[in-house]
Amino acid sequence: MRVYHLIKSLGRGGAEMLLPEGFREAGPGMEYAVGYFFPHKDALVQAIRDQGAPVTCFQAGSNRRLLTRVPRVAKEVRAFGADVIHCHMPLAGVVGRLVGRITGIPVVYTEHNLQPRYHKATFLANKATWGMQRRVVACSEDVARSIHEHIGHHVPVQVVQNGVATERFRKDGDAGAAVRASLGVPEDARVMSTVAVFRTQKRLTTWLEVARAVLDADDRAHFFLVGDGPLRAEVEAAVDALDLRGRVHLPGLIEDVRPWLSASDVYVMSSEFEGLPVALLEAMSCELPAVTTDVGGINEVVRTGTEGTLVHRDRPLDLAPAVLELFADDGLRASRAAAARARVVEGFGMGRMMGELEAIYREVVA
Repeated sequence: MRVYHLIKSLGRGGAEMLLPEGFREAGPGMEYAVGYFFPHKDALVQAIRDQGAPVTCFQAGSNRRLLTRVPRVAKEVRAFGADVIHCHMPLAGVVGRLVGRITGIPVVYTEHNLQPRYHKATFLANKATWGMQRRVVACSEDVARSIHEHIGHHVPVQVVQNGVATERFRKDGDAGAAVRASLGVPEDARVMSTVAVFRTQKRLTTWLEVARAVLDADDRAHFFLVGDGPLRAEVEAAVDALDLRGRVHLPGLIEDVRPWLSASDVYVMSSEFEGLPVALLEAMSCELPAVTTDVGGINEVVRTGTEGTLVHRDRPLDLAPAVLELFADDGLRASRAAAARARVVEGFGMGRMMGELEAIYREVVA
């Protein structure tokens, strides 16, 4: 069976990261190809090609130009011999549904976010074409509820929670030690980390305020803020304003985040909203206890007192005492680290996710 994935960009966001990792776990007889639109967001192109999947950029460059690419996408999908078109995120979904209508190829759509979080025009375009697809995949129960509330039940929705390649994402003590040594982070320092696109929903200036509170109470603390994005200047200004230079390390976009996770002690998210973050699953798979706001599908993975701590979305500064509790107690941190990995291995593996998706492909084709 041949599946053509259509996505707006191939940067290092959560949805994009699922493609190369998922293709590693492809079932027998499955072939994949990927089309994307924004040429400046191409960080994952080679990683996808390394898995044997052809990649095409449709050179849209902006949201307004996506619809003009429908004829070219239709031609490409036909040339690949696709049995299913699988779209990710609303605007790629709109294009994919129109292509599906033209070609007669069934369309599956994955929703990674809550409907009210989209721009009104994006939401309306998504809703207007919603009926032109066979199945909707929601990455969490929270996302599924949002679909039912704001769009309806006329297209079947199935929850398929995101997965992570747990055999690849394992703690590597030597790699972690090398990262610390390269930055001058002492062996006995405690490290709080996150991996994120620098955008508003992540509330990274708030994350830095949490870091300041942690450092005030524990002068051994260091902080890894891995990633990049449109708010980079704002993040750097906050580092200076909070007097965190030398303690907050900003390595930028990192192709392989495993050494950075392995060098960390606690993974912290201060997000205002989420779907089901892939980066969180990767961190937990690398034995990091999670301290995070209780948003989106995170509470479907993290249980307070077992794998980490959840705090209310509107009280993100409550993250600081939860981090300090873990920093201060080696035994507690170790037990939650082990529980975090076990949780992901047991319920959020990439093989499970791909098996459920490939079953959906077979159903819509049948």
